[in-house]
Amino acid sequence: MRIEQLQAFLMIAETGSFGQAATQCGVTQSTISRQIQALEANFGALLFHRSTQARLTVAGEKLLPRAKKICQEWVTVGQEIKDLQAGKQPELCVAAIHSVCSHFLPPILQKFCLDYPQVQLRVTALGSDRTLKVLRDGLVDIAIVMNNRFLTTSPEMTVDLLYEEKIDILMAADHPLTSYEEVPHTELIKYPQVVFKDGYGMQRLLQEWCSTHNLNINAVMELNTLDAFRGVVRQGEIVALLPETALMETRKDDSLSVRPLLPIVDQSNPKSPQRLTRQVVLVSTSDRIAIPPIGHFCRLVRQQVKELNDPTVDQSASA
Repeated sequence: MRIEQLQAFLMIAETGSFGQAATQCGVTQSTISRQIQALEANFGALLFHRSTQARLTVAGEKLLPRAKKICQEWVTVGQEIKDLQAGKQPELCVAAIHSVCSHFLPPILQKFCLDYPQVQLRVTALGSDRTLKVLRDGLVDIAIVMNNRFLTTSPEMTVDLLYEEKIDILMAADHPLTSYEEVPHTELIKYPQVVFKDGYGMQRLLQEWCSTHNLNINAVMELNTLDAFRGVVRQGEIVALLPETALMETRKDDSLSVRPLLPIVDQSNPKSPQRLTRQVVLVSTSDRIAIPPIGHFCRLVRQQVKELNDPTVDQSASA
């Protein structure tokens, strides 16, 4: 069954004539007849009494209201797709990791709202794995997450590397590790740690790092908010490994200290010490990026990265 067959059916029902219906549809009468014959073959029942005037049969009467609904839905969805391609979408949904939502996204959100005031922005802070899942499920348009090669390999996904940042150690201001300019991993593992919950990219990154370098850390607690990390670390000997952007506010807190990790020297390549870092990527799908507001948001993200990496740009003025 094809939509033009239902449209022909409705036009004949309205005009009472195969000939007039053909004129209204812009096709020949033989074409209209073939369309109705195919429709009747599909249902196994006659839809019109053929006489001087085409009148609906009982089967035709049953089909009429449903055909009207189907054709109306066809018109509606066609207009919605045209509006989408023209950039007339009611909302844009973004999911991102917490540190990105706090420090990276705010100027982008402001610029987007000025450029597309008719589009409502919906921004959600989630862990990386959960963020990628809601993107795959079609619940958001854009994800900004820690890179996970296992979750971003689908052919339809587009992945742009935004930036790479090192992982530092958060500790109390009077912690013994503050005596180091750079903390050796052999000293780090002596202290209990608070880590992100399962489903967060930082937990996976830490596990991979420990596995690669045969390290055993004492993870005594799992949390999922930066405020909770700061509160726990502030109390005593517990430390946390966190990315630089997650520690921006912490550096203004006199009760906390931040120290970098001493890079680990790989004996097989001693000239290239390995520093613990994470990659932050922008993920969407090729069909979404073709939609003007989504494509524009992605361009604003890339422009923000470019400005942050440009030493000639006054970041305090743009913040």
